[in-house]
Amino acid sequence: MYSLLLHQSIIAAVLAGKEILEVYDTKFNVEYKEDKSPLTLADKKASEKIIEELERFKIPVLSEEGFHDNFETRKTWDKLWIVDPLDGTKEFVKRNGEFTVNIALVEDNVPSTGVIYSPVFKDLYFAAKGMGAFKIQKDDFVSFIDRIQTSTLEELLQVAKKLPIVTSKKNYVVVASRSHMSKETYEHIENLKLKHKEVDIVTTGSSIKMCWVAEGVADEYPRFGPTMEWDTAAGQAILQESGASLIDYISQLPMTYNRENLLNNWFIAKRN
Repeated sequence: MYSLLLHQSIIAAVLAGKEILEVYDTKFNVEYKEDKSPLTLADKKASEKIIEELERFKIPVLSEEGFHDNFETRKTWDKLWIVDPLDGTKEFVKRNGEFTVNIALVEDNVPSTGVIYSPVFKDLYFAAKGMGAFKIQKDDFVSFIDRIQTSTLEELLQVAKKLPIVTSKKNYVVVASRSHMSKETYEHIENLKLKHKEVDIVTTGSSIKMCWVAEGVADEYPRFGPTMEWDTAAGQAILQESGASLIDYISQLPMTYNRENLLNNWFIAKRN
């Protein structure tokens, strides 16, 4: 059921990644939005490319960098794309490579497909409801990048590994944000140290953190700070299909989407 939508999402993410890298290799300017978050030409070009590639399905798109319809309009949508064309713009500006393209299909407020692509590291994570979650690592994916529009989903699945890949670790691993570590996150990690003999902390940027939990590289990603729906929708789809979860800290239920307030509550992504 989701094969066509998932396949086109992968194509859109990879083409957006190419747009991002064209800007990444130049002396780009950085603007700042009202919330003080950075914005570059790469964000805008990637958003335009994704919207163009998904247009054929006539499904509305909620993109961080696009026009946001008001809730009176959005609440009538039973499905929509939720897109972050460049998740981790701070990491993009730092040129550390730790940024991603995120595309999710949300149906009845629940993510049903998710694609997260790392343009620099060339790792691709994707999932669809009932199909499972998968990763194609750089060595297996590089040959597909320039011919992504003619590659089939079946060809991609042949080189993909089903998540989780890592199923046993010596210590409990917590992945945290490189740019957004809050006081509450530190306190939560200290509490985890009381529960588990050894706790290892690793840091990275953007949605790679959720991918590491889905992959099994990390056990938990606590986020006690502000995020938006487009930061988490694709990652949640991948987490859920890998047997993990993303739980709203307030409701203690899986995060829901296309809400009136697009600002997420705190959450914890973890292996179940």
